[in-house]
Amino acid sequence: MVTIRTSRFAVFSLATLYPALAYAHVGVGETSGFTHGFAHPISGLDHVLAMILVGIFAFQLGGRALWLVPAAFVGMMAVGGALGVAGITVPFVEFGIALSVIVLGAAVAFEVQAPVAIAAGLVGLFAVFHGHAHGAEMPESAGGLAYAGGFMAATALLHIAGIGIGFAVGKIGQRVGSSVVRLIGGLAALVGVGILTGTL
Repeated sequence: MVTIRTSRFAVFSLATLYPALAYAHVGVGETSGFTHGFAHPISGLDHVLAMILVGIFAFQLGGRALWLVPAAFVGMMAVGGALGVAGITVPFVEFGIALSVIVLGAAVAFEVQAPVAIAAGLVGLFAVFHGHAHGAEMPESAGGLAYAGGFMAATALLHIAGIGIGFAVGKIGQRVGSSVVRLIGGLAALVGVGILTGTL
């Protein structure tokens, strides 16, 4: 069942990303924008951890959460990105990003079984901070739509990676796999504390 759901999510994600990926082949300016956008989420440890944790969290919840939780993050991140590009201030962006790593890491570590709506709302809130950071740091030479397509594509792929980690570790065995995933969440939360306090 999990294998089928994971496969469907991967196909759905790639289909959703196809229009964005097409921007990478249209023209020099758009290609540059897509490349910059794609690179931004994977250039910071805080972004990478949060987005992978979203995928692991969605995997732990299972069912509709497997695609709804990552979709909520990508959708609300686009909203945050638009606010950043427009120059609209969102308070406590860096704090919100660091907090997202701590909270999502803790949720994974403690295997929190939140209702789908609450889980989607939580990751959606954090996504606004991440998206705003991406949008506010968009290079002037980058095309807005191509740049947005880039960071949304990278984010979705990181979510899929998180789901893949959950699935792969789960293959070890239910008890051992669960312990490993929880350990990953706990370590990520500690890294989040380090980011928040400025020690990392």
